[in-house]
Amino acid sequence: MTITTAPEAIRASGLRVTESRTAVYAVLHARPHASADDVYAAVAERMPQTSRQSVYNALNDFADAGLARRIEPAGRSMLFELRVGDNHHHLVCTECGRVEDVDCAVGHTPCLHPSDDHGFEVASAEVTYWGRCAACAASAAPAAS
Repeated sequence: MTITTAPEAIRASGLRVTESRTAVYAVLHARPHASADDVYAAVAERMPQTSRQSVYNALNDFADAGLARRIEPAGRSMLFELRVGDNHHHLVCTECGRVEDVDCAVGHTPCLHPSDDHGFEVASAEVTYWGRCAACAASAAPAAS
């Protein structure tokens, strides 16, 4: 079954479809890697009556139901995305904060096989690559004379 709409995705995750949840889903679909405050601001533009708590609740419900993923880059606000259930990681620009998805570098699930698992049953892995995006690197390059 291919899910094509926000209500279908929300229902498929076992959640009740509400106007607020549908709006939050639409924002995450349009803006991957959005912070809760960014999602709230975008939803409030369309639905001024919405509360910040309603948006936060929807984001947490989505994450708990597996519909969205929480990303927590060190020193940054928690971000949310709809891309779940695969083995992907993130590139984060240390200057502008831009975040991009990156598929696992090699093989099916190489990041799920640590050199020593210390007896853990590894279920997932998160890798964050830090650096400067092309735009920030270009703006920092010295001008040619």
